[in-house]
Amino acid sequence: MRVAKAVVNLIEAFERLPGIGPKTAARLTYYLLHVPQEELEKFAGALTHLKKDTKECSVCHNIAETDPCEICLDRGREKNVICVVEQPLDVVAMERGNRYKGVYHVLHGVIDPMHNIGPEEIKIGELIQRLSDKEIREVILALNPNMEGEATCLYINRQIRNLNAEVPKVTRLAHGLPVGADIEYADEVTLTRALEGRRDY
Repeated sequence: MRVAKAVVNLIEAFERLPGIGPKTAARLTYYLLHVPQEELEKFAGALTHLKKDTKECSVCHNIAETDPCEICLDRGREKNVICVVEQPLDVVAMERGNRYKGVYHVLHGVIDPMHNIGPEEIKIGELIQRLSDKEIREVILALNPNMEGEATCLYINRQIRNLNAEVPKVTRLAHGLPVGADIEYADEVTLTRALEGRRDY
């Protein structure tokens, strides 16, 4: 059966998204055919402005509307504590708990040799550069507790220990985050316990 070109194009576009297979892509496309045109235009507008109206913070590398971002500009935050996370979604998850009052550093990935991602491909160098500030007293490694997350934590810890300057305390999230779980799916209580139970690394 011949399928309309516009339908095929959208199915193929959805398939390029992570976690979307051919069946889900087709379901989403045919669902959108029944949505009123004005809703479709709002959806298309949101997609169009996604990149135009966002920036990567030059300090913490989070995605925000301004550079530096609101968190980095907030004078009420503890600038001497940096929480290192894998993705911007992890910042959203940590902020939901409303307990952490420090600042962040977003790596935009983890060391993953299987996919040819080394330390140079993520924002580790920028983190080490930030640590030249002698005011930093603690680095919290809040990466997912899987093989890649652990390898990245080990590498960062080694880089921090090699600093000539005064080395800040390095801690790792503990208690409450099961092995293999992603931070973005953790609830507020789990994240709060993980923050409170962090240990020296």
